[in-house]
Amino acid sequence: MDIIVGMRTFVAVVDANSFTGAADRLDMSTALVSKYVGQLEERLGTRLLNRTTRSLALTEIGRAYFEQCRQVVDNFDELEAAIRNKNANASGKLIVTAPATFGEMYLASAIVEFQELQPAITVDLRLTDRFIRLIDEGVDIAIRIGELEDSSLIARRFSPIRLVTCAAPSYFEKHGVPDQPEDLIQHSCIIDTNFRNGPLWPYSVNGEKNNVKVNGRISVNSAAATRKMLLKGAGIGLIPSYAVGEDIRQNRLAVVLEAYETSGLGIYALYAHNRYLSTKVRTFVDFMANRFTATPEWDRF
Repeated sequence: MDIIVGMRTFVAVVDANSFTGAADRLDMSTALVSKYVGQLEERLGTRLLNRTTRSLALTEIGRAYFEQCRQVVDNFDELEAAIRNKNANASGKLIVTAPATFGEMYLASAIVEFQELQPAITVDLRLTDRFIRLIDEGVDIAIRIGELEDSSLIARRFSPIRLVTCAAPSYFEKHGVPDQPEDLIQHSCIIDTNFRNGPLWPYSVNGEKNNVKVNGRISVNSAAATRKMLLKGAGIGLIPSYAVGEDIRQNRLAVVLEAYETSGLGIYALYAHNRYLSTKVRTFVDFMANRFTATPEWDRF
């Protein structure tokens, strides 16, 4: 008898609380299940199960052995899965969620490039600014932007995210340019409610984080909409640079308060904890890491 087969059989018997139930799970006869457990006990030189005609019960030694045995079987299965994944071609359906503005501006084209490299993978891209629960909603990977909360999910960081304070040149001509964060209180600001702190805009003053409560007649839950309002000269906005990088490069928007910008935000891929990633997830995450680097294209203005 193979020792792993014996251990797997023993675990199945305990889980099913019967030899017949274990036989059904393992697709073998009840007699063979009983034989394997008996051989395992003989190998160990001790009884693992107390058997009666109506019930099964773990012995004290059997209970201790069962916990370790399950871990060994799980580790063995994961190791085999890892080897198979490394040797397998990436394929299958990959469900990815991402913030709407970033997804439309950058991720959509990146996924086209990804599929050209991995034609056997089909991608279901779901763009939403709603917080998605990966496991509950059957999502493989979530692209998140900002500061991450503690989570049981695995997070891999790609590019840094710069929050810029900017407005149209026409706005500054009419209302003046703020020299320090506190000056924003005197200005009309466009508030993107996707930010966790809403009207509390974070800045670094003398090495310490300082939140300035800004005022604004317009609030919106979209970086894309915020950008359009900024271009119309409606006010000053705090906005991710990926949404306005080209506008800054073309002088349609002007950045202020650069010396006070905070750091630490980033683009992350989040996925469920698994010691050995499926090939499709691992392939996509590696592609993203190469595609979105530490010097992102939108900050080259």
